[in-house]
Amino acid sequence: MTKQEKILLFVLACINFTHIVDFMIMMPLGPQLMRHFAIGPQAFGFIVSSYSLSAGISGFLAAFVVDRYPRNQVVMLAYAGFVIGTLACGLAPTYQLLIAARILAGVFGGVLGAQVLSIVGDVFAYERRAQAMSIVMTAFSAASVVGVPFGLYIATEFSWHAPFLAVGFLGIGVLALIWRFIPRLDSHLVSKHLRPNPIAVLTTIVRNPNQLRALWLTTTIMLGHFSIIPYLSPYLVSNVGFSESNIYLIYLVGGALTIFSAPMVGKLADRRGKFPIFVVFALLSLIPIYLITHMNPAPLAYVLFVAGLFFIFSNGRLVPTQAMTTSVVLPQNRGGFMAINSSVQLLAQALATYGAGSIIGKTAMGQLTHYGTVGFLAMAAIFSSIFIARYIKPVDAAPQVTPEPEEPVLAE
Repeated sequence: MTKQEKILLFVLACINFTHIVDFMIMMPLGPQLMRHFAIGPQAFGFIVSSYSLSAGISGFLAAFVVDRYPRNQVVMLAYAGFVIGTLACGLAPTYQLLIAARILAGVFGGVLGAQVLSIVGDVFAYERRAQAMSIVMTAFSAASVVGVPFGLYIATEFSWHAPFLAVGFLGIGVLALIWRFIPRLDSHLVSKHLRPNPIAVLTTIVRNPNQLRALWLTTTIMLGHFSIIPYLSPYLVSNVGFSESNIYLIYLVGGALTIFSAPMVGKLADRRGKFPIFVVFALLSLIPIYLITHMNPAPLAYVLFVAGLFFIFSNGRLVPTQAMTTSVVLPQNRGGFMAINSSVQLLAQALATYGAGSIIGKTAMGQLTHYGTVGFLAMAAIFSSIFIARYIKPVDAAPQVTPEPEEPVLAE
């Protein structure tokens, strides 16, 4: 891996870090926000799902235009809007204004994830892509180890507004990195008479079973994952007896473990195959899902052990999933497809979060009910994803890193 590639991956990881912290910090803040606004699980679920819903819609609309512009321009615009929306979250004084700010942040955040994956797909060949994906995804680990614990600390010391303000100001610095280090990346652009019309972006996916399977894989994984994650902190606090001041340990331990596990999974996926590694981690992830959603009052060490398994196995199935998903489309159409994929992912997150919030109840003593039922539904979704992933095939060509057009090949 060249120095230029390493710098590019670092900047992409910085984008993901701030983006993920902004999204993740809302979930461990659940007990504090539910108490501050005097709301229940369903109303809290709406805070989380409002971001995913707006991001899903904007990502869908972006799919029709992103492949018409250089990658760096799209990322710069989307990230600037995301920073503004995040700062608005930090300044929101009421529940209603917080919802509005989350929607604003989601509108731009919905474009970011797809563009980061598109850049990785454009620059790195399929044979090296899982390892590159694992490096970018270490941002998730860093967000868990540094971002979320620090965000929870300043939320406890000051208020729930503080983490969003911190992420927003950090994002201003990341904007400078984007401007300086992300190249134009316009090799996917084609002449206007060869460029597909916007509707063709969608119709191509509908007519391609391989791409449809990739979208269905994304949907099932998100339905399983995000029916569990948003209510993890409230459940541990109200049902397991976990101290609210110790919630950061869940993310600290889980993130620290994935710092080491994610690169290892990426290398294994490149060497042994994306699908076999996905199957192993999908099946292993069912164990901590069951243990978490059926957990009774337990010692701190046991809770952290189960949470650590959940982070390792969930992250492990995500690395090969991202590599497989980017491989079902050619570079010139990857931005549009990944925007659709991101949109589907975010809409599935919103559906899972709000749906789980509708199932989960709350007793007069403040304990959550039916979390175990949600756990069984999540396990069923993850298990079914294995049969979908089996039929996903890579079709993308070698990436074009330079913007120059290809020279015609002449026979001697």
